[in-house]
Amino acid sequence: MDKIVNSLRPQRIVWPILIGLATSGYLLFRNFDADTFSFVDFTWHTLFFIIVAFSMMAVRDLAYIYRLIVLTEVALSWRQAFNVVMLWEFSSAISPSVVGGTGPAIFFLYKEGLSGGRSTAVVLTAIFLDEMFFILTVPLVYAIYGSNIFPPDSVKIDEIIYAFYGGYIIIFIYTFFLFYALFINPHMFKSFISWVFLFPILTRWRMRARKSANQLIQTSKTIKGKPFSYWLKSSVATIISWTARYWVVNFMLMAFFHERYSLYDHFLIYGRQLSMWIILLISPTPGGSGIAEFVFSDFLGDFIANPSWYAPLAIFWRLISYYPYLFIGVVVLPIWIKRVFRKDTTYKKV
Repeated sequence: MDKIVNSLRPQRIVWPILIGLATSGYLLFRNFDADTFSFVDFTWHTLFFIIVAFSMMAVRDLAYIYRLIVLTEVALSWRQAFNVVMLWEFSSAISPSVVGGTGPAIFFLYKEGLSGGRSTAVVLTAIFLDEMFFILTVPLVYAIYGSNIFPPDSVKIDEIIYAFYGGYIIIFIYTFFLFYALFINPHMFKSFISWVFLFPILTRWRMRARKSANQLIQTSKTIKGKPFSYWLKSSVATIISWTARYWVVNFMLMAFFHERYSLYDHFLIYGRQLSMWIILLISPTPGGSGIAEFVFSDFLGDFIANPSWYAPLAIFWRLISYYPYLFIGVVVLPIWIKRVFRKDTTYKKV
């Protein structure tokens, strides 16, 4: 537990901020000219859609909070679910995207009163729903738009396509194994894990892997037999949360370029963001810092008339959708730690 708490030190927000600012500074320097901020025109129209863009993140968080309440079968209050979601987002924001905040999320739920096995079940189910969203939505968007979901004018189009397919394959394989382990045969999955970690280079992690496999078996027992309403509510909340997150960009662009986009364009922007996130989900940097700003410029550049506007718009996008979680986490974490560690023993809900 101490290791997890130490990994969430507020000082760690410095690195993603520095990486993001350095990348943004480079993009500004590379494309800076007299028109770099000329798109900024704060009218009532602009202010309205900026507020709507911020509200999309609130909708996303509310959907996540509701999903957590559904997955825990109302074992958490709205306040507890809010704390867990904010801290989960904070841990994801300061960790490499490819690692995510899975371990800390289980810890947060455990300290809120759930048992270890149930905490693991909730987190793995949430991850499974998120991954299924990508697994099912990306092919649908590709079937509608084809190669248009990739940036047509990027000089790195080959690298982007390779990263996209590589990321999708990784997510697909991970989701397949998770589905198999959770719903079909968790015991065979445990045997497979035990065999893999017999290799000399992996033996030092064998006990930890076996513990994770045992948690999967317990999770499988927990989620099997859940009613249809359980999956319907949590799935709808998942769709709403991701859609709201993507709409941030749509409404941000509407704030500054409201006469440029048709309905077709907006759905294509949505599809482009699906492709972007496939790449960002396997990012090695904290919260995708640095990489997010680059892929924003590449994937959405043809919707922005002036290349010198890419960097400031990318910065503004991250100010809405990423940096708030860093600062909310810094505020919520000390208060949460003081509360949950107030007593040496924590009440565990059945």
